[in-house]
Order: sequence, then structure tokens, then C-alpha cells
Amino acid sequence: MTRIAALAESAALAALRIVDSETAHSLAIAALRLGATASPGLISSDRLRTRVAGLGLPNPLGLAAGFDKNAKALRPLSRAGFGFLEVGAATPRPQQGNPKPRLFRLQQDQGVINRFGFNNEGMEKIANRLAKRPQGIVIGLNLGANKDSEDRAEDFAYVLRHCGATLDFATVNVSSPNTERLRDLQGKEALTALLHGVMDARGTLPRQIPLFVKIAPDLDDEGLKDVTWAARDSGIDGIIATNTTLSRDGLQSAHSTQSGGLSGQPLFDRSTRVLAKLSQLTDGRLPLIGVGGVSNAEQAYAKIQAGASAVQLYTALAYKGLSLVPDIAYGLEDLLARDGFGNVAEAVGTARSKWL
Repeated sequence: MTRIAALAESAALAALRIVDSETAHSLAIAALRLGATASPGLISSDRLRTRVAGLGLPNPLGLAAGFDKNAKALRPLSRAGFGFLEVGAATPRPQQGNPKPRLFRLQQDQGVINRFGFNNEGMEKIANRLAKRPQGIVIGLNLGANKDSEDRAEDFAYVLRHCGATLDFATVNVSSPNTERLRDLQGKEALTALLHGVMDARGTLPRQIPLFVKIAPDLDDEGLKDVTWAARDSGIDGIIATNTTLSRDGLQSAHSTQSGGLSGQPLFDRSTRVLAKLSQLTDGRLPLIGVGGVSNAEQAYAKIQAGASAVQLYTALAYKGLSLVPDIAYGLEDLLARDGFGNVAEAVGTARSKWL
């Protein structure tokens, strides 16, 4: 990144901090669509290329769901250096979500609290945009359920049936803390039944795309065992660990008492410990994607060594901008080379015990 581009990004981030957080996010998406951001393009190498649940990724760094909820910025994001993108969450019907304000910066903690409540334009509009998606980038959709649905488990399958033909993978999101009683679906019996239903829906698609389930970082050891059992029983392809947390341990920022899910730096240790436990429970045989608090190459590398085959980020972009993506990708390549790993797969789980 040139010095001029770096200064421009720094100025833009400073300007966005003047407005409220949700407006800043909307402006960031608009800037992407207008082409007002750096576009490093494909970032890859023999060391960075990897496979996760059959998906060939140019590098293991992905965009987490929630940043581009409505799939409006697919083309510019496909040129931002990510190895894969996840958009959504999408629900069957459009949903306004919870009342505003519902997004809060925790500057002192380098975190964010949100209580969006699956706000999105609905699967019809999102599917139309996905049908025009750029090629050459792996794109997945986070599946959600309407707040007032009479059968939330069926909602996930319904969205997959409607959008699945345009996707490379999909994620069952039962771990958002901002839809009442949604996390109840992480229980053993409920999750097993839900995942079997989604797997049945996948069987109707023209291609058998990989399916992941995204879990909360607040599950105890028994809860993690239940998730592992349900994943194995259903035959789902992998687990994304983790979503946001309800914990407020150690926060210093003024907005720390706001309700909602906490993401960013305060989540890193908690989510990485859950990741390592899942890696141990699955004996490294089920692909895991690590997300939560990644803001530099060292943290991405720590997730991989804890058991992740790939990583995702989102919150750190609000503080450091999209230039963070190539910084992490190239930094990760250097770290792998430093430790003598020929590729990402060789490093997966090599320091898992540190987090157990």
C-alpha cells in the first residue's frame, strides 16, 4: 500500500468515527461499491493456498458474515485480498431487526457490541445479487431465521433451498445472541434435528456445497460435546468458532454495558480456547474455521495453530481498514515460512495444547 493510499485510508477511518457506528458501516459499504477503496486483488502462494471441506482457497483469510449482510459489495470485496467471503445472515422474509441504536464501538477495548437482530433485505433480494456474483472467489451465505417464525429450524433449510445454487458454501447460524431463544437451537437434540433438516435441503441442490454450523463462544464443555456429536451425526462439513459473546469481562469502554454480542479483541482468547477444545474433541478430523478477535497476522496464525483450517475477521476492519487484509495474508505467509511450514495445512493444530 502506498503512503498516499495509507494516509487516505487513515483519514477515511477518522471521518467515519465522527458519525454513529451503523451509519459509518453503511458509508463503508457505499465506498466499496463506488470503488473508493484499495483493491490488491488475488493474494496467494503455494504456502497460502489451502483446502477446507473441499473448498480450494487462495489463502485462508475470510470475511466473516455480518459485514456485507445483503450481498451488495461482492465485486469490490472479491478484490480486497480475501481468500473467501461470507455474506448475510439472510432470513426468508425481510427483517428490520432490533431498534436503533444497535451498534456500539468500544474504542478503548478495540471491540464492538451489536444487537442487530438479523436485519436484512430477505433471501429474495440477496439471492438475486448472488446470482450476479463475481467468479474466481469462494462465496458463502450465512443462513438465519425470522424472529417471528413459527418454525425457525425450517427457515434455515428454506433459505438454503432458495439461495444454494449460487453458493460455494453455507453456514447455519444458531449462535447470534440477538434473536430471542435462537441459541436454544444449540442443544444436542434441537441442533441435531436442525442440521439433519438442512442437510436434507442440501440434497435438493444441483451441487452438494459444504455446510458449516456457527456456534457461540459461551458454550460450556458439555455444550461443546453436544455440538460435536450433532455435527458428526448429521454429517455436516465443519464448524465455525465462534460468534459474538455475551461476556463483558475486563471491558473498559463507555459502551461496555450495552446489551448484545461482543466482538473484536476482547473475544480473541475466549474464542480461541473454544476452537482448541473443538479441535481436540473432533481429533482434528472436522474442518474448523476460527473467528473472533483477529486483527493481525500473529492472531490469525494462533487460530490456525489452535486448530483452524481457515480464519475469518470483521470487527478489526472498523479500526484498521481493508488494508489489514493483505497485511495479514502476507504476514501469515512469513510466519509459516519462519516456522518451516510448507503450507497452511501443516500448521493446523500444532500449538493446540497452549489453549487447552
